[in-house]
Amino acid sequence: MTKSQTVLKAGTRPSNLALTQTRGALDRIENRLEGITFDMVPITSVGDTDRTTDLREAADDFFTRELDDALRSGRVDCAVHSAKDLPDPLAGDLDWFWLPWRAEPRDALVLAPGKTAADLPDRPVIGVSSERREQYCSTRFPKAVQKTIRGNIEERIAQVDSGDYDIVIMAAAALFRLGIEDRITEWIPLEELDVPEAQGYLAITFRKGDERMMALRSLFMHTVTFAGAGVSNKELCTIAALRALKTADICLYDSLIDKSLLDELPYGAQAIDVGKRCGAHSKEQHETTRLICECARKSKRVVRLKGGDPGIFGRLAEETEALEELRIPFRVIPGISALQAATTGTGMLLTRRDVSRGFVALTPRLSGGGLARCDGEMKNQLPVIYYMSIRAMEPIAQQLIEDGRDPKTPAAVIYNAGGEDEQVFKTTLEFLPDHARKHCLKQPGLIMVGETTRYGYRENLGALQGKRILLTCSEAIQQKAVDLVHDLGGHPVQYPLIRLKCRRSFQLRCAEYDWLVVTSPSSVRAFMKLVDDQKISYRSIPKIMVCGRGTAAEFAEYGIQVDAWPEGNFSAEALKALAREIVKPGEKILRVRSDKAGPDLAQSFQSLEAEVEDAIIYDNEQITHEELPPFDAVFFASASGVESFIAQWGVQSLENKTSVVIGKPTAQAMQQHGLTPDVLSGISTIPDAIRALAAHFVSRTLHG
Repeated sequence: MTKSQTVLKAGTRPSNLALTQTRGALDRIENRLEGITFDMVPITSVGDTDRTTDLREAADDFFTRELDDALRSGRVDCAVHSAKDLPDPLAGDLDWFWLPWRAEPRDALVLAPGKTAADLPDRPVIGVSSERREQYCSTRFPKAVQKTIRGNIEERIAQVDSGDYDIVIMAAAALFRLGIEDRITEWIPLEELDVPEAQGYLAITFRKGDERMMALRSLFMHTVTFAGAGVSNKELCTIAALRALKTADICLYDSLIDKSLLDELPYGAQAIDVGKRCGAHSKEQHETTRLICECARKSKRVVRLKGGDPGIFGRLAEETEALEELRIPFRVIPGISALQAATTGTGMLLTRRDVSRGFVALTPRLSGGGLARCDGEMKNQLPVIYYMSIRAMEPIAQQLIEDGRDPKTPAAVIYNAGGEDEQVFKTTLEFLPDHARKHCLKQPGLIMVGETTRYGYRENLGALQGKRILLTCSEAIQQKAVDLVHDLGGHPVQYPLIRLKCRRSFQLRCAEYDWLVVTSPSSVRAFMKLVDDQKISYRSIPKIMVCGRGTAAEFAEYGIQVDAWPEGNFSAEALKALAREIVKPGEKILRVRSDKAGPDLAQSFQSLEAEVEDAIIYDNEQITHEELPPFDAVFFASASGVESFIAQWGVQSLENKTSVVIGKPTAQAMQQHGLTPDVLSGISTIPDAIRALAAHFVSRTLHG
């Protein structure tokens, strides 16, 4: 853990609400980071001193101008705002993001204490501060007298209590943050009064290009996914793209896709058409690019769904380069393009033995839409890709140079393209033979020659900074860990060391027990496998006691709510203490576990005068691997994983590697080998562990 302290200065307006919500947000951020603290710097804005200007007529930066200037001068490192106070667009020399924690978004009516809407006079005086609320009042209270109201939250409420106004409409989020939600007289349903998208969110602004603040932002950003939708047929969309759609908050899609793909989006997700077709553009390219960046900075999970393959005439580079400038992570999922559908799908194969050894793919269109020549000279400038060529690098390079290619033409060798162990070596045509002699790998590979090989995606984006994260957890939970690593900007390396084998011969007799005790998500999966195999009704499952949130969440995946778990301290010791409070003498307990867990917990329950069956329902089987792939950090989910790793590769293989573990038993397993984990997840769940690892890397960046 980082022991040094780094102090950052955060600007905020001086109102009680601003100070309260800013301190609350900064505390939450500090709790995630290592050795980072924030000092609040109150800064009075013109919106705080000017109490006469109608907010409907105020400048866009009415509440932010002075804080913006403090950023520019270096007086503060960042500023915290109510997100709806930010001007749109923000000044070009500043950058921003939303924090993901949204307070209650609805508006509410506030009347004097003890009064309701039924007590209002025929022509009530209503305080309004926006056109949106003005329109609502005109419909709800057509005889009311609407007057502009100004002042902070407490001052507005005081004007109601003094009788200057009969009603004021307020954002409920502000009342909750101040702890005065009891002043809400009546909630206004969203169906009656919609609210701005930003209402309830807090935003942080900072100087554009500030690497520290962009690193901080990465902790709250989701990786943007660019996915190929295939061509006009949902069945040609990849599994990876479908998985991305299922978790998206916002999908920006092209016109030439199978629209049924949008049915894969979760309830409440937003689908936005940004397509271009035959000159008709839903949005111009610069608008689409800006929209991607804005949605990502709002902490939304964004999928940019492109027709065919994103990288073939899809203007992908313009969109990814904008994200790279902002240090926002992204990943690209290739897709099946019209090129493949029109050739492989029709029999007009692009390669056919003794007929064709290659092909040319190009467009006659220039960037402005005009036509360009497609002569031989132009074709000779296109990149060339060689298949089945790794052992022919030298003659390929020699022939291209003899045919007139500049020896300094950029080139690349790509091994195992698309695989977890993909490797890319960049060189030039003249040095391609040197690579063949020094680095040629015994893996499938491609050779690419041309100017496009100068380019590539920036790898070190996101909270995980493009690092390769070795995931040693069991096969059953690999996908969950993979998705989280992707989401935080890392490269997952699937390397399960434990296989969980369910003991299907064990017969469950759920109806005989009062309590079921489960202490790990793996035990939940094994138990539910037996329930499914033996066709046991969920209704017969006894009350469930678990040791923590992760185990409870696993039961929730099956639609089952647990009955008890320890507050705060998620551990076996806390579970024993909880059992002493709720288990009655004579009750029957079924404790299910793996062969590695041990009988201690069951024995402690017996001291409660309860009848306990200590049931081993699955075994941990070690998985062996022939080689250890390159990695930067390793995630251990269990003590068994630690033991398996060290048995195969030794302690020395963890030198100069970052380690994150779930739970004290896993940390103790490392300590028995003289190792100390760099990150111990405070909560024993996969999401919390991966996020803790991300926070560890972000903290190091903030410390400089």
